[in-house]
Amino acid sequence: FAELHAAVPGLPVASSRVLPGIVLRRDFAAYCPTDGELRALLVTESLQPALTAPGVEFVVDSEGQYQTSLRWITERTEALMKHLQSNNVKLLLSSVKQEQAVIYYAKLYGVSVVECLSSEEMALISEITGVSPYSPFGDNMDREITDTAAVTFCQPLLLVSKRCVHIGFRSVSAFQPHCLILCGPVDGVNEQHAAALREAFTMLQQLFKTLHL
Repeated sequence: FAELHAAVPGLPVASSRVLPGIVLRRDFAAYCPTDGELRALLVTESLQPALTAPGVEFVVDSEGQYQTSLRWITERTEALMKHLQSNNVKLLLSSVKQEQAVIYYAKLYGVSVVECLSSEEMALISEITGVSPYSPFGDNMDREITDTAAVTFCQPLLLVSKRCVHIGFRSVSAFQPHCLILCGPVDGVNEQHAAALREAFTMLQQLFKTLHL
């Protein structure tokens, strides 16, 4: 329920509504508008490659080596974004904050990015779509990306002064997520309404279990 409702203070209760899909309460790190269905990729690590593995010391002996290392990182990052583009990936959903180079090349190659998703949001998206997070490095760097989620729409959503991301997923099960936009004059009213609705849904769940529906 926490991931499927958004409280919006400062509006009358009558402004409350139900939206298809889910609403992520953060703005795009990069937004590239696109028409029609697109493919999304879940990631849990930075897409900018590191020079060494964790716990391994990397020694630079000269300014030339340092500049060469920076160029390698930049070229590798661009190659990865081009690889995503060639696999029709138009949306990155990341649980971590991405480096500026990733955002730059995402915009360059038409890939929207949403960062800092919670573990609960990532789990919900995985449940809806049936996909697991993608690991970009290692032997599979240049292989076809098949574990992508089908997205029916992806657009900005303004809730009073808060910029959000509104996404519709093609579900792999009977579960068709909708998000409740819960409006009220102040936070306290929204919290009361949210608590009451959650209790109502819990009661319905228990009733359906009792009836084996």
